[in-house]
Amino acid sequence: MSRLVDSPAWIDVQDPDDGELDRLAQEFGLHDLAVEDAREGHQRPKFEGYDETLFVVLKPVRYLEEEERLDIDEVDVFVGRDFLVSVRYRDQKDLETVRERFEGDDDLLRCGPAAILHAILDHVVDQYLPVVDELEKDVSEVEAEVFSAGRSNPTERIYGLKRQVLEFHRAVAGLVAGLDMLARGRHDLVPQPLLEYFRDVHDHLLHIVGRIETLREPLTGVLDANLAQVGVRQNEDVRKISAWVAILAVPTMIAASTA
Repeated sequence: MSRLVDSPAWIDVQDPDDGELDRLAQEFGLHDLAVEDAREGHQRPKFEGYDETLFVVLKPVRYLEEEERLDIDEVDVFVGRDFLVSVRYRDQKDLETVRERFEGDDDLLRCGPAAILHAILDHVVDQYLPVVDELEKDVSEVEAEVFSAGRSNPTERIYGLKRQVLEFHRAVAGLVAGLDMLARGRHDLVPQPLLEYFRDVHDHLLHIVGRIETLREPLTGVLDANLAQVGVRQNEDVRKISAWVAILAVPTMIAASTA
């Protein structure tokens, strides 16, 4: 457990045990249901209000290009009037980068825990951009492969990309409504000077969600086209085999008739 910023209090914990979570809950008055969610982990992205505390579940995402697979982490954040508690899983270094950026802005520091929350959200959403870029590149590659003159069959790759796009959408889209609530000033933990900052993150998030959604249609289209091409090639192969069988059958028939 580490205290990243002295004032307001930012407590950061990694892979906490039950005792650590219980102590934090008692010290900061965290709601039992939110603590239980953090204890279990593997939560969906969400913003939930409990009394005077806001509980946020974020899904940082990286794209492993060689494997064409998403690496999805989880960060749980408790925000109160004079504190923020972040709970990380695995050996994530992202919040250390956020701390450095946050501590360098005295104006945001004066805005309290909401400013820390903004810095975390901004960082996580920014990390979604290269993931979208890589997915778009791979979708373009598989489109070119399907419509090339070769006889490859990238069906498995297409299904894999469709699955990654769906998982990415789940990790990202769940934040839209909560960020919109904060950007519109519908939670009293966010002071007026910070609203424009949350609106900026919300706009970036909407742009990313839109890009993710545009990947679904081309993947569905390219899958249909690939399956159609596979069917055509199979029919061609069957005709070729049938033709060779017919050619080979003629000498056999002639030999049988002269016997």
